[in-house]
Amino acid sequence: MSVKYSYECLDYSTDGKVAILRLNRPAVLNAINGVLKRELLSALGRINADPDIRVVVLSGAGRSFSAGADIAEKTPEKRLPQISLDEEFKPILLTIAEAPKPYISAINGHAAGIAGALALACDLAVMAEDACIYPAFAAIGLIPDGGLSWLLARQIGPKRAYEAIIECEKMSAERCLALGLVNRVAPPEGLMAETIGWAHEIAGKAPLAVRYTKEALWKSMELDFADTISYEAKLQNLTFLSHDAKEGIGAFLEKRRPEFRGK
Repeated sequence: MSVKYSYECLDYSTDGKVAILRLNRPAVLNAINGVLKRELLSALGRINADPDIRVVVLSGAGRSFSAGADIAEKTPEKRLPQISLDEEFKPILLTIAEAPKPYISAINGHAAGIAGALALACDLAVMAEDACIYPAFAAIGLIPDGGLSWLLARQIGPKRAYEAIIECEKMSAERCLALGLVNRVAPPEGLMAETIGWAHEIAGKAPLAVRYTKEALWKSMELDFADTISYEAKLQNLTFLSHDAKEGIGAFLEKRRPEFRGK
């Protein structure tokens, strides 16, 4: 069953247990303005609260994932960027990172500026062969924002991250795959089909295992090895006592396909 929701700057639909979000301002390469930020946060909240949605795909309409923040948008005089970053972008990025379900970015065209952070904050990523991640900040005298320095440093190391940022490197799909920034690369015309197909595969797995694996991985970046073992042990209790674990073990012993409920 498919459902479509109406937004001004966002295309939001469902395909079974998969939610599909497309930033939808193609005339300006999906530059993120105030309306899109509000709509995106609203849609993310709705998705995360929906027990029928197990996986989310995030992409951009038209030729580009997103050109980043809409620097042409008129804002109140003397308004510093910290307000927008802390009060508008940060809740969006944290809602993805802390979501109880996985997000997959389908990166088409450019993911520039803070849009690179939006793409990399997702748990998994598929990238079109002709796409790039473009930390363009230094070219206009700025530094990375939206947590992009944190994401890049942890995913490719601080030296490579610093080089990419100060050189304003347009990181190709081939390079992003080699560095481990994305999981898969697909032909441009097959990007969404590849990503949505993968999303459906993940949606068929045990939801609690998928959820708590995500939580454990994010938490492990804050903890040392010993504390990570203990944190995993706490989460393992939740999965071990679940219906899905009993179903999974039973299906394995009975040589049949498990039917996971997320309970």
